[in-house]
Amino acid sequence: MNEENITRIQIGTKEYILIGTAHVSKNSAELVKEVIETEQPDSVCIELDQGRYESITEGQKWQDMDIFKIIKEKKTTLMLINLALSSFQKRMADQFGIKPGQEMIQAIESAKDIDAKLVLADRNIQTTFARVWANIGFKGKMTLLSEIIYSIFSKETITEEELEQMKSKDTISSVLNEFTEHFPELKQPLIDERDQYLAEKIRRAPGKKIVAVLGAAHVPGITKEIHKRQNLNELTKVPPKSKWPKIIGWSIPLFIVAIIAYTFFMNPDAGLQQTWSWILWHGSLAALGATIALAHPLAILTAFVAAPITALNPLLAAGFFAGFVQAIVRKPNVKDFETLSNDITSVKGFWQNKVTRILLIIVLSNLGSSLGTFIGGADVLRLFFKNI
Repeated sequence: MNEENITRIQIGTKEYILIGTAHVSKNSAELVKEVIETEQPDSVCIELDQGRYESITEGQKWQDMDIFKIIKEKKTTLMLINLALSSFQKRMADQFGIKPGQEMIQAIESAKDIDAKLVLADRNIQTTFARVWANIGFKGKMTLLSEIIYSIFSKETITEEELEQMKSKDTISSVLNEFTEHFPELKQPLIDERDQYLAEKIRRAPGKKIVAVLGAAHVPGITKEIHKRQNLNELTKVPPKSKWPKIIGWSIPLFIVAIIAYTFFMNPDAGLQQTWSWILWHGSLAALGATIALAHPLAILTAFVAAPITALNPLLAAGFFAGFVQAIVRKPNVKDFETLSNDITSVKGFWQNKVTRILLIIVLSNLGSSLGTFIGGADVLRLFFKNI
C-alpha cells in the first residue's frame, strides 16, 4: 500500500488514518478502497455534509428542481454559482473518465461492505457559504465571483500526474499560501474552520480505528486540530446580516425620490427630465442584461418596465420579474433538467439550457438595474445642480 497520501495519528487507544485525496482522481478512489479493505476500520468519515451526501448517492435530482421556488426565495445567484462550480468539477472528471466525487462514493460503498459506521464529517455547505460571504466586502465578493467565473470557463486542462501532485502536502501548502495572499479573509471560514469542524467530527467517530477520506488540502490542518476539542456550536453559527446594506438600500432610493420631488417643485420641466433619465437608464440597462442572456422579448420588456420601479424598493428586483416571465413563456421541460449536468460544462450550454438561461436573465437584469441606479442617480444629481 502506498503510504504517501496517508497520515496515521494515534490518540490514546484510538487510531486515525487520514487519506488525502484529489476529488476527481481515479487513483484516489482506488487508494480509498484499498485502505478501508486492508485496515477494516470501525468508522469511515467522509468530507461531505447531508446535502452533498444525498446528491452523490441519489444523483443530481435536477428533475425535482422548482425554478419558481428558487426565484421566490432569491437563491438564483447562489444556484448559478453552485452550478458553475459543479461544471468545473464535472469537466475535470470527464477529462479523466470518472465521476465527480468518486473517492467519496468508494468510501461509502467500502464502509457498507465491511459494516463500518459512516460519518458525514463536513460542515453544512450553506453555513460555510454564509460565513465566507460575511467575511468579505463588496470588492472581495466581486473579485471572488470573477475568479470563479474565470476558472469555470477556462479551457485549461491538467494531466493526471499534475492532479496526483496536488495531493502532496508540499504542493498543498504552496497553493494555500497563494490562496491566502489573494483572499486572506476567506482562508479562515473556508479552510481553517472546516479543518476544526472536520477534526472534531473525526475525533468523535465511534470505534478504535477510524479512516477519514478528505481533500488533501485539509489533511495538514486536521492533523494539527484533531488533538484539541472544538466547539461545533460556534463553528456552525451563521453570522447576523449587517444592517448597513439595508440602510443604504433604502437611503439611496429615498434620496433620489426627494431630489426629483424637490426639483419638480422648483422646476417641473427639470423634474420631468430627471424622471425620464431615471426610467431610461434603469429600463435600458436591465433590458440589456436580459438581452445578453437571450431572454424572450416579453421578459426583456418586463425588465425594462420593472427596473425603474423596483430600483426604488430594495425588497424587489427587476430580474425576478423578468425571470418569472421567462419561466412562464419558455418553461423548462424534462429534457432541460436531464441535460443540465452536461450543459453547464460549457458557456454555450449555460445560455442554451432553459433552466440556466432563466438564472442568467435574473442575474444579468439585476446587474443592469444596479448599474442604472449609479448612472441614473448621477444624472438625476447633474440635472438637479444644473437647474436649481
